[in-house]
Amino acid sequence: MTAGRIHVELRSGAYADSVTLLQVSRDVAGVDGVLAAQVAMATPLNIDVLRGMGFDVPASSPNDMVVAVRAADDAALGRGLAAVEQSLAAVRRPGGATTGGQQPHRTSASALRAVPDGLVLVSTPGPSAIVEAVDALDAGCDVMLFSDNVPVEQEVALKRLAAARGLLVMGPDCGTAVVGGLGLGFANVVRPGPVGIVAASGTGCQQLLALLDHAGVGVTSALGVGGRDLSAEVGGLATREALRRLDLDDDVELIVLISKPPAPEVAADIEAYVASLGTPVELAFLGPGRPDLTAAAEAVLRRLGHDVPTWPVRVPGAAHLGGPGTLLQGLFVGGTNCTEARIVAESLLGTDGGHGFTDFGDDQYTSGRAHPMIDPTIRLEHLARVAADPTTAVVLLDVVLGHGAEPDPAALLAPAIAQVPQPVVVSLVGTADDPQDRDRQAAQLAAAGAEVHLSNAGAARRAVALLGGTP
Repeated sequence: MTAGRIHVELRSGAYADSVTLLQVSRDVAGVDGVLAAQVAMATPLNIDVLRGMGFDVPASSPNDMVVAVRAADDAALGRGLAAVEQSLAAVRRPGGATTGGQQPHRTSASALRAVPDGLVLVSTPGPSAIVEAVDALDAGCDVMLFSDNVPVEQEVALKRLAAARGLLVMGPDCGTAVVGGLGLGFANVVRPGPVGIVAASGTGCQQLLALLDHAGVGVTSALGVGGRDLSAEVGGLATREALRRLDLDDDVELIVLISKPPAPEVAADIEAYVASLGTPVELAFLGPGRPDLTAAAEAVLRRLGHDVPTWPVRVPGAAHLGGPGTLLQGLFVGGTNCTEARIVAESLLGTDGGHGFTDFGDDQYTSGRAHPMIDPTIRLEHLARVAADPTTAVVLLDVVLGHGAEPDPAALLAPAIAQVPQPVVVSLVGTADDPQDRDRQAAQLAAAGAEVHLSNAGAARRAVALLGGTP
């Protein structure tokens, strides 16, 4: 459907993953004269985004690819549509021989026959992930299940199968791991060291990695087990196996177990199991009345005989004076960051204030589209809305760095922050060696008017203080 300088078309059955289509959209949006571009699968969430961009999308299904371009004139529209084809061709894997002269594997089963053991990373749409994961377990491989939207009953079945075979399933929705010194998923760049991490939380693991790195302490392994592993349904199946492995690792002097609020009965079982291990374990279970992750990092440093540093804060370079609002609005890309900030704020403000804490990495926001650590579009839209809301008094954000994450988050976020009239507080989770250059990111965000903290809990406390008018 073409009308003047706007083009919207459906391509039935033309599937590509959300990260691929994000790159295509960015390539097309960068064409001279293109005012807006979005190439995405027609999931309900993506349709809402397209309509919010002013595109009229015809009746479709999630199996359709939508190509939507708005341009300044017909010539620019032509260039944009040509860029769609060029970019799609560039990001698709060629069907011929690879540079090494070998034909690419066409199925996971054939790949597993070539590499019969080790670790398999599965990143397919959630409903399809169990098939690939079972194939990997049948081949004797551990699994890192990056996929989200995997039903919990499938997670339980996979982890029971893995436990029976002495294998480990990390995930689903396992965003971060460090295995054999190699970072997987959204992994930060850290030095090797005496700490082993088991994490039922992705950005919680990254927060600990960042804090320990700032204090000069490295990590041997970080095994993500998925945010539901310590739920009553899953029962800590992967957590036990991960703890067992780190306990056998002579290079691990101290294990840290991180989790969003666990089911009480599962937490008690895991605590009893921890007591049977030979390696000391620091428990970092988030929840009301429990220490936050910064306090847990400080406890780790003391147990290892290290000094606790001052966690860095960069003050804003521009004043955001705010308005008459009374609410704190937290917009997060990290689920654990969101949970921790909410717990900190509620401990100080109570639970009835109407303050908002949204995790845009939750499954309801990532179905059919890239995670907000890769594609910031949906959070930027909500940031503009809360900034325009007269009830908003303070805005709290997180920015998470590392391999796999957005290559330059401040490039889009800093200009958006500059338009926010209220005070903005940012927790910047990353290390000095991350590819995004943490210090440069902090400088750009602060220049736009944000107060930038390395500690997520510290950022949450600061946002509460600003809510009360503390200078």
